[in-house]
Amino acid sequence: MSRSAAEEAAAAAGGGGATAAARVSIWESLRGCGIFGKEIDKEELRRRIAMPRYLCAAVAAAARSKDSTSAAAATAAPPAGEEAAPEAPVVVFVNSHSGGRHGPELKLWLQELMSEEQVFDLSAVKPSDFVRYGLACLENLADDGDDCAKATREKLRIMVAGGDGTVGWVLGSIAELYAMNRMPIPPTGIIPLGTGNDLSRTFGWGGSFPFAWRSAIKRSLDRAVTGPICRLDSWQIEVVMPEGETVELPHSLSHMDCFDFSQDFDIEGELPEKVSCYEGIFYNYFSIGMDAQVAYGFHHLRNEKPYLAQGPIANKLIYSGYSCTQGWFFTPCVNSPSLRGLKNILRLYIKKGNCSEWERIPIHSSVRSLVALNLSNYGSGRHPWGDLKPEYLEKRGFVEAHADDGLLEIFGLKQGWHASLVMTELISAKHIAQAAAIKFEIRASQWNRVYLQMDGEPWKQPLSREYSTFVVIKKVPYHSLMISGQ
Repeated sequence: MSRSAAEEAAAAAGGGGATAAARVSIWESLRGCGIFGKEIDKEELRRRIAMPRYLCAAVAAAARSKDSTSAAAATAAPPAGEEAAPEAPVVVFVNSHSGGRHGPELKLWLQELMSEEQVFDLSAVKPSDFVRYGLACLENLADDGDDCAKATREKLRIMVAGGDGTVGWVLGSIAELYAMNRMPIPPTGIIPLGTGNDLSRTFGWGGSFPFAWRSAIKRSLDRAVTGPICRLDSWQIEVVMPEGETVELPHSLSHMDCFDFSQDFDIEGELPEKVSCYEGIFYNYFSIGMDAQVAYGFHHLRNEKPYLAQGPIANKLIYSGYSCTQGWFFTPCVNSPSLRGLKNILRLYIKKGNCSEWERIPIHSSVRSLVALNLSNYGSGRHPWGDLKPEYLEKRGFVEAHADDGLLEIFGLKQGWHASLVMTELISAKHIAQAAAIKFEIRASQWNRVYLQMDGEPWKQPLSREYSTFVVIKKVPYHSLMISGQ
């Protein structure tokens, strides 16, 4: 499929696939258990998704050796009978450490359904290596006149078996194709193996690993062939802090060249002589405050005592228990400055969709957590933004939220009791704004650190009393392409 055809298909699907209700219904649960749902013939599925053997070997060798040229040159001519590309060749990335005991078993089952060379364990082959070398091998073969390689590259679809973090990792690697103008962009589907699985829920792939998973995986691969293409916004985040501060950043952030403060960037006070700058991409959400603090503590507890976290249910129980120990539920009774409102340390600026000027947005003193949300789902399928009525949208100047609308929904959470009611969907979160770009200016007051997270990766950000730390969020100028699992 060419770039224009892929974009047209995504546009036709619009936000419908991305904003469909993602909570698993009773019917979906029964179907996931294998009680209902059409039975997929194993051999017929293989015929539709399995790449010709010689291409599988070449692509796998290129990705593992990180050398697309030598692998392509050493490839023999296609044997007779294997020259036709399948209907929709599928490559699967598996995070074998996700899903508890299911990861390794799932990898073996997938290899049996297609071929060993079409299933990549992310502990052995990084998605960036597949993009830079494996796909390049296909492209080299196509340039040399191999029509089967050309058709396979054009029809290729990707499945990711893992949690939201794994999916984001693969999407970020695929996005390199835009920068190199290597079209078309393969769309991505999901086999949920994580704890929250909000990306999977948003695009109709379900919120948990199914009970009767062998039959369910065959149906997922079948949907990967036939599912329509949807679009997903990607957001770039830039963190600028005074140089000299020690911070342990998540893997999703990397060092960048010095930030350009001249770009319509209003600064109050003096700038430090030297700054440290980092950047990354997120697809689901960015947050600052108490929820990030709970996530940070949970991650450290899980790393120190991995035997406590044996699956999604255990993770959620630990997470809930840990949140009760952080003082969020009894904030009025605690004097710690770190439990007070974000208003004391933070200024929020946004650009609306139709405006190029920054607008300062007031933050209520009760707000202890701010979330900028890209998807309809948050926190394992919750909908904190809510299903807003047209009258309310018009009154607040909002538009209906979609995952490809170029806007982030910003909402606030107060103390733990308020957050609990929001997460059980008894009430909506505190709506603050919709924004096409966001700028946070953070400076120490009575507390010298703040907790931040993006797509479930938290970190502790030190603050200076003399100079501000800035977090700038802006939309990436292209969409990620997703396969709808509906």
